[in-house]
Amino acid sequence: MELTKWVDQNKQAMVETLQQAVRIKSVREDAKPGKPFGDGPAKCLDFMLEKAAAMGFRTENVDHYMGWCEYGEGPEMVAVLGHLDVVPEGDGWDRDPYSGDCDGTNVYGRGTMDDKGPTTAALYALKALKDSGVPLKRRIRILFGTNEETGSADMKHYLEKGGEIPVCGFTPDGEYPVINGEKGIINVTFSKKYTQDGPVILKSLKAGSAFNVVPALAEAMVACTPAEATRLLEEVVKPESKVQWEVVPEGLKVVAQGVQAHAAHPEQGENAAGRLFKALNQLPFSGELKNALTFLADKIGLEVHGESLGICLEDADSGKLSFNVGVAEANETELTVKINYRYPVTKHYEDCAPKLDAAFAAAGFTKVSETHKKALYVDPRTPYIQTLLQVYGEMTDFQPGTLCIGGGTYAKAIPNIVAFGPIFPGDAVREHLPNEYWEIEKLVLNAHIYAEALYRLAK
Repeated sequence: MELTKWVDQNKQAMVETLQQAVRIKSVREDAKPGKPFGDGPAKCLDFMLEKAAAMGFRTENVDHYMGWCEYGEGPEMVAVLGHLDVVPEGDGWDRDPYSGDCDGTNVYGRGTMDDKGPTTAALYALKALKDSGVPLKRRIRILFGTNEETGSADMKHYLEKGGEIPVCGFTPDGEYPVINGEKGIINVTFSKKYTQDGPVILKSLKAGSAFNVVPALAEAMVACTPAEATRLLEEVVKPESKVQWEVVPEGLKVVAQGVQAHAAHPEQGENAAGRLFKALNQLPFSGELKNALTFLADKIGLEVHGESLGICLEDADSGKLSFNVGVAEANETELTVKINYRYPVTKHYEDCAPKLDAAFAAAGFTKVSETHKKALYVDPRTPYIQTLLQVYGEMTDFQPGTLCIGGGTYAKAIPNIVAFGPIFPGDAVREHLPNEYWEIEKLVLNAHIYAEALYRLAK
């Protein structure tokens, strides 16, 4: 039976399966015995494994961290990596975010696009292969994750338990055509302690709330006498349109404005924290605090590629390293900065992190914590990448090609996986937003693409 014909004939069943999955609120909750991410993710995993078993697939539940279904025979395995957990619904919805409503054109609800819809499309693509009886030389396994949104501990557990690594595969949790490169991502926190004396005292500083967001607002409170505040504004401070200085009873209130952006593209924003560092560095703070502010103002400021820190790496595939101070906080005795930086896909942690650490250490800072996700890069000439591109080019009107991105996808959780769909060029961003939905025609088209891609990868 032709694969596309089978998918079309089973469209209604596919839609109904997605609706049922969306109705399970699979947001991470506190762990329970046998349910590491709470009731919702475990319930959704059970549902999908039961659905897969009813289709005739071999299934396994790996301690409710994740599960998988499989079809075919052979020593090698091709994988599809999908996830069933979702981000919290948030505010602003026009309908029940867990209704799974369908109006004949769209299916509505949290997870329809990210990632229950694409995972459902992959499941039905596998069923199309099974029912068609096409000959395969590799097994095909769909991995059902339950912790992509909050750390990917699900796939870490799978690997720790001896889970089989695929020879190739994809995650339907990114963009088309093929994302073959993802920058390495480092989140690091530095702090510095100090004592203060002199005419001005930093009482507080606050900017940002997350590593991966360029802060749009930063403010500080500086204690000094009214006379000193007036003198500073008249004789020391250079006016800047995006920094407001206000004399208050306590001394000076300083507010810096910026432009919010994602840390993957800090050049699209303006970092209010960096602007505040440069403003405060004009003031006559004492000792170690003055040294820290001078370092932050001169070596970071409004730079977005780590130029003055000596870590401005670059490659032809993914461009320059991106650098963002996402959070800055201070009181009278300690200053903390939280930095997100992303190095190019063909570079390595060792090319940048030691230099950054050394620069901060020389300025008197201590590294408090760090997390690192390695860069992912697969040569576009790799046969399975070429297979995915060929299928995409044949089954859509879009031009096939590879992409390298500054963000990260689920592909980093398992070796030999790249992101392949489900978002087409020009699609509106709906994941993680109110009123998430997915067009039924896109659900079906993805199932067509995945069926053909899996057939070619496994034959």
